[in-house]
Amino acid sequence: MRAVDLIQKKRRGGELSGDEIRHFVAGCVDGSIRDYQTAAWLMAICCQGMTFAETVELTRAMAESGASADPGELAAWAVDKHSTGGVGDKTTLVVAPLVAAAGVPVAKMSGRGLGFSGGTLDKLESIPGLRVDLSAAEFQRVLATAGLVISGQTAGLAPADAKLYALRDVTATVDCLPLIASSIMSKKIAGGARRMVLDVKVGSGAFMKTLDEAAALAQTMVAMGEHLDRQVVAVVSDMSQPLGRAVGNALEVQEALDTLRGDGPPDLWELSLTLGSYLLALAGVVSEPAAARSRLTALRDSGAALERFAAMVAAQRGDRRVVDEPALLPRAALVDSVASPHTGYVATIDAEVVGRAVAELGAGRAKKGDPIDHTVGVVLHARVGDRLAAGEPLLTIHARAADDWHRARDRLLSAYMWSETPAPQPPLVHRVLGA
Repeated sequence: MRAVDLIQKKRRGGELSGDEIRHFVAGCVDGSIRDYQTAAWLMAICCQGMTFAETVELTRAMAESGASADPGELAAWAVDKHSTGGVGDKTTLVVAPLVAAAGVPVAKMSGRGLGFSGGTLDKLESIPGLRVDLSAAEFQRVLATAGLVISGQTAGLAPADAKLYALRDVTATVDCLPLIASSIMSKKIAGGARRMVLDVKVGSGAFMKTLDEAAALAQTMVAMGEHLDRQVVAVVSDMSQPLGRAVGNALEVQEALDTLRGDGPPDLWELSLTLGSYLLALAGVVSEPAAARSRLTALRDSGAALERFAAMVAAQRGDRRVVDEPALLPRAALVDSVASPHTGYVATIDAEVVGRAVAELGAGRAKKGDPIDHTVGVVLHARVGDRLAAGEPLLTIHARAADDWHRARDRLLSAYMWSETPAPQPPLVHRVLGA
């Protein structure tokens, strides 16, 4: 089989066989198929789509492109949580230690930032020394030690997804349902968890802009889970404005730590509580999600969840002191606030505009392999529905230099729309599938 023939077949709307998909994925991993050919194939998929059968085969091929963690060795009831990506979405850093503190092993494979959406691995690497490039053996060791592991797709675990993930980020092929679904599910299969909760984002700061698109992606992944013998719950949550207040890698780590201490933004805590409750229900710890909320809250209040986070940081060679001393996180050279230009109510905050502004500050990548700046970002002081007087602090920008700060200020101010009357808060959770 030649790569060019498979690209042409998909470009013309043909359905690829399982053998053809496995051949292409293997070539991506071993280098016999070049990046420019893979990029063309991804664009053809983005334009023509994939059938459900193709999407399942792509997921299998990506999951089997390297070693797989053995769920029997990890834990028979390990669970996982994944987000389709959003702006300010640091729920993994809150949910995973909460659930692990409840005695349920959390085996998670995560990704890096895509486009305007931040990545869990980039956020974790804000912690000095912390490693996310774990081998299969290290992945199992950390899980056994801390009851919680968050790793990336190394050469051993789902390497095909790592390759395709990075190329999608720089070829405008991120917002494609079969590519999103196969990326997420392949990591879940390779990571070994058989029970998972998927946080499917919808809104301006998500790759799925409409509720219909998000529901279709959620339903596809729930169906794939059934097909691949996994229990899947998909929560469709709102991303029409950034989640929480902090957007940027080190800033989001600090906000997650604040939330685990009980001092975080209410929306971040509420969504983390919802996702964590479904994970405990899937693990059989509680009979239904509603019964888990008080238990998770108690684990936060007792400090057990924060201690679990610290154990994971230490097991992955990070500086454990960061958990108690967030000032050890890297800091931007220039930190300054922006005043509200209006008196009135915040009507909307375009999350995508905020995400792109933070990426341009240096928190995101313009091309594959670009380094990122963990220190930069923004902290929002008002949310949709809040009232401000002109001159009150609207947001605080963390930048490397004055020119960066001024460009970000102009872009960020354009994300806001104002109203003279109170604006309704969008619902945090739109629907739940597969429960």
